[in-house]
Amino acid sequence: MALISIIIPVYNEEDNLLLIHERLSNALKNVTHNYEIIFVDDCSVDSSFQILKDISIVDNQIRVIRFSRNFGSHAGCLAGLMNANGDACAFLSADMQDPPEMIPRFIEKWEEGYEIVMGHREVEKGTINSLSKLYYMLVRKFALKNMPETGTDVFLVDRKVIEAITEMREKHTSIFGLLLWSGFNQTFLPYERQQRQKGVTKWTLGKKVKLFVDTFVSFSFFPIRLISYTGVIFAVLGFIYAAVIIANRLFFSKIIEGWASLMVVLLVVSGIQMLMLGVLGEYLWRSFDESRNRPPFIVSEKIGFDKEITIK
Repeated sequence: MALISIIIPVYNEEDNLLLIHERLSNALKNVTHNYEIIFVDDCSVDSSFQILKDISIVDNQIRVIRFSRNFGSHAGCLAGLMNANGDACAFLSADMQDPPEMIPRFIEKWEEGYEIVMGHREVEKGTINSLSKLYYMLVRKFALKNMPETGTDVFLVDRKVIEAITEMREKHTSIFGLLLWSGFNQTFLPYERQQRQKGVTKWTLGKKVKLFVDTFVSFSFFPIRLISYTGVIFAVLGFIYAAVIIANRLFFSKIIEGWASLMVVLLVVSGIQMLMLGVLGEYLWRSFDESRNRPPFIVSEKIGFDKEITIK
């Protein structure tokens, strides 16, 4: 009988924790495998951690990890993978927009031999806006061609995938991107993403922008190639413009004047150069940050890992 680990990152989700524990426990009752649930508290400032400690007292299947500060949900996922003991490991969000009842379906696909089982959103109730659609379109075109058109936020992976991902320990990346990139035997299951019932989303615009940048920098050379193409185009346009000025001066004795047009060209080119330097800086900063070899997260406390799970 196998052991299934379920990872749930938590950040200020005090209103949802008891409910997700109940729903997940009910969903796993008919599963023939043993299981453990690993909650990773991303240094919540509400009562989430205390609630998790209380749950772990009455349920031997519960393990709790608390970060020393906020490191983000992807770091929480990585921490869960690194501390999971299961033969397979699933990932869920604490807001229950991805229904816990999906996990038994994922396990069935895993039992069929798939090493990565990911859910893709089938029906959206206003949860995918135009910017998100644009993000997934660009990722599919320039970075990860096997990214689902409507995205994914939930998965189950085999032990060999867990070991491969945790060995990478990349900090500025997407766990979902690493899974899609890894090339293991994959399948996708459709599901209907639910509306958040309680609390507010912690997925701010700044976090979305960071994910966008991380995904492209980690899995695509397109930004660098775009810089090269832009440089070639502007160089050609510059040579053509210079040739026109020289020809007018030599053959037609005309001097092209225009302080305003000159300043426009100067400002546009300078702006593009700064943009190019910014893109290069993103790559260089990430390389530098990885070279410092700082850990992707710091754990301040672990609870429940010394308990024996209840055997079915």
